[in-house]
Formats: sequence, C-alpha cells, structure tokens
Amino acid sequence: MNFASLYDQGFARIAACTNAVAIADPATNAERLAGQGHRMAGRGAAVVAFPELSLTGYAIDDLLLNGRLLDATLEALGSFARATAALTPLFIVGAPLRRGNRLYNCAVVVHRGRVLGVAPKSYLPNYREFYEKRHFALGAGMRGAIDLGGLGRAPFGDNLHFRARDVEGLQVHVEICEDMWVPVPPSSRAALAGATVLVNISGSPITVGRAEDRRLMCRSASARDLAAHVYCAAGLGESSTDLAWDGQTMIHENGVLLAETERFPDGPRASVADVDLALLTGERLRNGSFDDNAVRLAGAGLDDGAEVIDFVLDPPRTDLGLAREVERFPFVPADSSRLAQDCYEAYSIQVAALRQRLAAIGEPRIVLGVSGGLDSTHALLVAARAMDLAGRPRTDILAVTMPGFATSSRTRGNAMRLAQALGTTFETLDIRPAATRMLQDLGHAEDEYDVTFENVQAGLRTDYLFRIANQRGGIVLGTGDLSELALGWCTYGVGDQMSHYAVNAGVPKTLMQHLIRWVIASGQFPGEVGAVLQSILDTEISPELVPVGDGDRPQSTQDAIGPYALHDFALYYWLRHGFRPNRIAFLAQRAWSDADEGDWPANFPEDEKRSYTPAEITHWLGVFCRRFMQSQFKRTAVPNGPKVLAGGALSPRGDWRSPSDGNARVWLAELDDILGS
Repeated sequence: MNFASLYDQGFARIAACTNAVAIADPATNAERLAGQGHRMAGRGAAVVAFPELSLTGYAIDDLLLNGRLLDATLEALGSFARATAALTPLFIVGAPLRRGNRLYNCAVVVHRGRVLGVAPKSYLPNYREFYEKRHFALGAGMRGAIDLGGLGRAPFGDNLHFRARDVEGLQVHVEICEDMWVPVPPSSRAALAGATVLVNISGSPITVGRAEDRRLMCRSASARDLAAHVYCAAGLGESSTDLAWDGQTMIHENGVLLAETERFPDGPRASVADVDLALLTGERLRNGSFDDNAVRLAGAGLDDGAEVIDFVLDPPRTDLGLAREVERFPFVPADSSRLAQDCYEAYSIQVAALRQRLAAIGEPRIVLGVSGGLDSTHALLVAARAMDLAGRPRTDILAVTMPGFATSSRTRGNAMRLAQALGTTFETLDIRPAATRMLQDLGHAEDEYDVTFENVQAGLRTDYLFRIANQRGGIVLGTGDLSELALGWCTYGVGDQMSHYAVNAGVPKTLMQHLIRWVIASGQFPGEVGAVLQSILDTEISPELVPVGDGDRPQSTQDAIGPYALHDFALYYWLRHGFRPNRIAFLAQRAWSDADEGDWPANFPEDEKRSYTPAEITHWLGVFCRRFMQSQFKRTAVPNGPKVLAGGALSPRGDWRSPSDGNARVWLAELDDILGS
C-alpha cells in the first residue's frame, strides 16, 4: 500500500465533463471527447462522463432518425474507443443507437477500447419543450444485448453496473437526464443494488431557476442514496433554435457538493473530485435502513436486478494529491454564513434542551462552577438564555467561582464580571483551605504537583457544587465538552465528569470559541457581556491546577494532551465515519500541512493559524487513540446531555457504545506501520 495514494486510501477520482459540441458531426465530437478524455486520464481519473448525446448533439431534432447520421455515430464511437484504448478511465459518452426497429437515447460505457455496456434512457420527456418520444423508444426495463457493428455486441439495459475489481467500492451506474426527475429514479434502485457512483449524463436546456433545481435534485439524490452523484449537462455548441444551454457539471457525495464548474463556459470544462468510496460504503454499513429498503423492494419484485460487469481499472497508485476540500475543523465550517447558522442551531439546541429539563423536574435553580474558561462561560450563557425563555429571573442561576492553588486573577476576574454582567447570583468559595487539609490527611506533599494534587482540587469543586445544589434547591449544570469526554480530560465521579445535566457534552472544544463569538456578534446579550466574553476568548486554555512562577506561562491543557485542533479532527472521522488511523492521518496531512492553503473559519486568531508535520500528526493521533480507548469508563457513566452536531455524541445512550475495558492496540499497530513505511 502506498500511504500517499488516493486510490490506496479508498478514493476514486471522478470527472464530469462538458464540451463544445459540433451539431450532427459525430467524427468531430468523437475527436473532441477523446482529447478531453486524454486530459482527464492525465489527471488520474477513474471515471469520465460526458453529456447526453454528446457524439451528435442533443438538439438536432429529426436528424436523429437519419440513417447516415446514425451510421456516422457508430463510426465515431469506434474512433473514440480506439483513441482511448490506452487510457485508464471508464468513459461514458452519449449516443443515439439502433436496436431492432427502434432508436434509443443511450449512455455508452467504454473502457480500454471496448464497449462494456450500453444503458438506454429509461424515461423520455414529452412535455413543454421536450418531444423525445417522437424519436426514441422507452428504455425502462430493457434487458439483453445490442449489436454495435464493428464494435461487436454489448450488454444492453438500464440495470447495468460497472464494477472495478481492483478498486474496492467503485461500482458505477449510468442514467440519462429525465431519469433523475422521476419519483423513483433508476439510480436509486441501482444504489440499493450496490452502485456507489451514480452518473447522470444530461442534455437539459437552461431556463431561469433550472440550475438550482438540478443542484437540489443531485444533492438530495446523493444524500438519500448514500452515494456519489455525478452530473454533466450539454453546453456550448448546442442548437439555439428554441433553447439555450449552460453546460453545468457537478459532483456531490452524500449530500455534500465536492466540485462544480462555472455555467455558460466558452470551452471544455470538467468538475473533478476524489470521491470517498470508503466513506460511502461505511455509511451504508452503519445505516441498516438502507439495506432493509433494498430487501423490502426485492421482496416486492421491485429491485434493480442488477447485471454487474466487472473490469480492471489499474489506476495510478502514486501521490496524485487529493482533489477535494478537507476542512481543518470538521466541526467548524470555514464558510462564514454556514458557521453562523451552525452556531445559532447549536446554541438553540442547548438552550431548548436545558429549558425542557428544568421544566420536567420542577424548575429548580441552576448551580454551576465558573472558572473564566470557555466551557463554563458558554454553559452560563446557555443557562441565562434558558431562564429568559422560561420567564424566570437570572438570579435563579448561582454562578460559583472556586479559586484553587493556581487560579489567576484574570480568569477569576472574568468569571465574576461575566456573572455580574448577566445579572446572575454570584458567590466565591475558596477551596484552598479544604484542599490543603485533604492533601495533609492523605500525607501528600503540598509542593508535589501530580495527578492527586490536581484531582483533589477538581473533586472538591464538584463536591461543593453538589452540596450547594442540595442546600439551595438546584441542579448542578455540567460544563465539560465533547472533546474532553473523548480524551478523558475530566476527573471521574466526584469531579468535573459528573453533574445533574451535561449541557456542553455534545459541543467539541474547537466549536466552543466560535459559539461565544457568535453570541457576541449576534447581540444575544447587550452591554458589558460582550467585552468580558472577548477577554475570555483571548485567554489560554488551562485547567489552572498547578502553580507557576511570576511571569511564567500558565499551565497549558494543549501542552499536556496535544492540540485540540488535531484531536477534534480525529474525533470527527473516528466517531462520524469510523475511519481507520491511516485514513485519518492521510486526511489530516491534506488539511494541516500548509497554513497558507485553504480557508480558515471566520475570525480565527491569526497567531493560532499553523501547520503540522506528518510526524506531529501521527504522534498526536496515537495519543488520541490511546486516550480515547482508555477513557470509555468515564463516558459509560456520563450524565444526560443533548446531542448537538451530526458529527456525533459520546453518550452510551446515543451515538457511541463501547466496552470500558477495551484497548487501542489494533489502531496503534496501524500507526506504527505508517511510521515504518
């Protein structure tokens, strides 16, 4: 295996092409298609698709029934096959072909000079500007073979699947234009039968709003079918007698747009993207309803009855780069409008969940510890909004700051200023006397800064919060986040792992700062609140448990356990997609190798924009695997809390169930192989 090869990592490069068509001139079109095919092969593509009737042009009306043109089409198809015989990709071209007494609108699948199969258009539009039934026969349900003259006989039908024997997960189905617009498209049945790459070659004249309709159909098809959806429409050169053409091409994967060309191009264009076959097959493995649907349709006699045609692709297994965007922060979109929407929804989910919990248990007060850090700050903001919506005074929130041996004046001051600005009840409880007494009772040296020294403080804080809640008729609101749960960076039992309700348990650390920025920008709280929040955002992430000398840098969480940016990256792909370590490392290198490449989330601090070397990525991925597996016992006993992101949650009652006595040996062994290669 070549670690740097996209094909060895479970991807396949797909190209959706449009080109300048020569009206009713198959030879010229074949030459142009072959030229573009050579360019796509040079980029390492596995599948290259061209528009509907690309060998003749779509808008040629009754010329489609001209015998000389149909003969020339077969000749041009042979020329194209010969011109691409030495190339790697599976090519899909459109052509009108005769079979028996009828003409069919066909997608011809060609590989290494041989026609592997011909898929007729299942459904023919015959309304508004379309009159396809004037020329073509319906292809739905057709089976058998077609005689292509000098090219021999080839399988014929709308149920053909083209499966690469040497690229796991690459199984291609082709449909044509109108087929995508019917309630149950051939591609959906094909997906249930195993196809992962669904290609729609299209003529599709353009009218106002049509492009957005296509995007909707393609995106929803890819999401519903758990597949890659490849679309290419006719463009430059098509007849403008009564219509116009925009040459739109795009590739979606599981509801996500991977690539799209500009519309109305002045020459050949191609959307090129590396489709994640491993992601798609993994999604189908997890989604039992997908296969249940296939079984149900098969039982009703409505399955695809797929005819699978195997071929050997033999793709280049070298470093071709990766033709897709890999977000540095999978939980935090770089697009500013999408990030704002995500923050609104995440915040609203947390507020709604907390409000419901309070109402269900008799509207108790809220008790929480505030440290001046990100997590407790956000929990306090959620609590304040929940009280507002319930029509209750914010004084029903008791914010308690509990300074320990390393609490700084800055964080303590920020906690106090925030509580006061929000109008909550605020108290200070100094845990140092009790912590000193406990350390003495344990026979522990006061200057021995080990785990016991830290956990005595963490445990006392939680113990006090529970006793205060008992005393004041409240519940303890947990502040720990998803990333801390994943890494086990929390004190078990009588510690910050425990609360009555863990409102932040579904929010990763990398999103937390953006949620607080959104609260400021959207004006959720007026006045002094925004200024305090900005000060908190500018503070180093620290547990503040170990004292440091005057002028020294405070204790750093990320120095101890590694960068949250990389840990959240690993967590997303581990939790949401079940990826193995070498794929996570491969993707992380693409996302984090160059700080100047790609987009960063809006308002991300300039001094935090950095890159990571492959060695750093692999090292911290090993730390993640080890800590994640060793920390399951903490997650097994996690309190209730809302799932916030589609990326997943770690509650044993929700997304993640795992044995508390597991180990990371299998995953670490794979990382060792990466380091040794």
